[in-house]
Amino acid sequence: QVHIVETGGGLVQPGGSLRLSCRASGMPGSFNIITMGWHRQAPGNQRELVASITGNYITNYADDVKGRFTISRDNAKNMVYLQMNSLRPEDTAVYYCNTRRGEVNWGQGTQVTVSS
Repeated sequence: QVHIVETGGGLVQPGGSLRLSCRASGMPGSFNIITMGWHRQAPGNQRELVASITGNYITNYADDVKGRFTISRDNAKNMVYLQMNSLRPEDTAVYYCNTRRGEVNWGQGTQVTVSS
C-alpha cells in the first residue's frame, strides 16, 4: 500500500527558504524509475504541479518557480526533496508529493505559509 509523508513546511517571511521532504513507501514498481513530483494547492485553486524529477534525475519546473525551487531525490531512501528559496506570498499553499501525474494515494501534505 502506498504511503506518502510530506514534512518541512512552516511559516516563513518573504524571501526566506524552506526544504520539504517526502518519504514514499509501497510505490508500485521500483521507486528509482518513477518520475516523482511536488504539487501544491492554494485555497480556492486547483492542485498544480510545480516540479518533477525522473528516476535518472532529469528535472522540470513550473515557470513561476524556475530559478527558486530545486527538486532532488535519494533513490536509496525513497525520498524526494524540494528546496524552496526566495519564497513569495503567492507560494503559500499545501505542498504534496506524488508521481508527476498524481497517480497514487495522496498524503496529508505540508502547509507552507509565506507572510510577513
